[in-house]
Amino acid sequence: MRIGTCSWADEALTKSWYPKGVRTAEERLRYYAERFSTVEVDSTYYRLPEEPIVARWAERTPPGFVFHVKAFGMMTRHPVRLEQLPPDLREVATVDERGRVDRPPRELRAEVFRRFREALEPLRAAGKLGGILLQFPSYIVPKPASYEYLEWAKAELGGDRMLVEFRHRDWLDEDERARTLSFLEELGAAFVVTDSPRTEAKNLVPTVVATTAPTAYVRFHGRNAATWNVRGRSAAERFDYLYSQDELREWVERLRRLSEEAEEVYAFFNNNGRSRAADPERLGEEIEIAQAATNAVMLRGLLEDAGVPAG
Repeated sequence: MRIGTCSWADEALTKSWYPKGVRTAEERLRYYAERFSTVEVDSTYYRLPEEPIVARWAERTPPGFVFHVKAFGMMTRHPVRLEQLPPDLREVATVDERGRVDRPPRELRAEVFRRFREALEPLRAAGKLGGILLQFPSYIVPKPASYEYLEWAKAELGGDRMLVEFRHRDWLDEDERARTLSFLEELGAAFVVTDSPRTEAKNLVPTVVATTAPTAYVRFHGRNAATWNVRGRSAAERFDYLYSQDELREWVERLRRLSEEAEEVYAFFNNNGRSRAADPERLGEEIEIAQAATNAVMLRGLLEDAGVPAG
């Protein structure tokens, strides 16, 4: 079992977790990899990865370190801005009235998949590529076209592991849940378990602890219902939440169960804001902490206390 954060370079980490002397991209990744054995790369959702940069990720981390990489937005049927595409693909893309590339032809989407996979070859060659996280938007609902797209996407990923996160609750309601999980299992794709705000909003799926592949994958989004659906908020504001010890303790037995059902378990914290907390070295004073890294260390400690090995 491995615990980590979604990104090693977001603002909360750079301002409130890394020591002041750790400033460059290389120093930050090396520092992170000394403390965690895995990370989720989320920057690739906004722009296709570039092979030289990916090669540096592989070089700057120790043997056995694992990267999971979030799919570029077009790969999960999100509209993307034209400037997010490589220059040559902009010439063949059609934009809507808002300047976005939405519903591109399958051929263009396939080319994006191909370039995405090729750029990750340094991680693959180094044995450091975990899976590709496909986070589908809330308007992707369970219907024949959606299931067909999942099959197509799996084929486009070749031999890379496919991790699937849904954002519409109908995929996991009582009537559809069994079909969803069975389909992913037959497809050989890993179901992504999420911990999110506890509301009935359609774009918040319930927490279903299940595994459909040798890899079990959990993402902690925080439980801030007040900011989840407020338009115009940044990611740090939307996921602004610091889990308590008791809230994380709820996950110890769940993760133990997943570790018994899967060959490997990954848990990532996506709560990328900052909080004030008591300074353990200066009684009565407060310091600013990065929520994700703090909670990752807390969960790892709780698991170890319960006899569940976690790295």
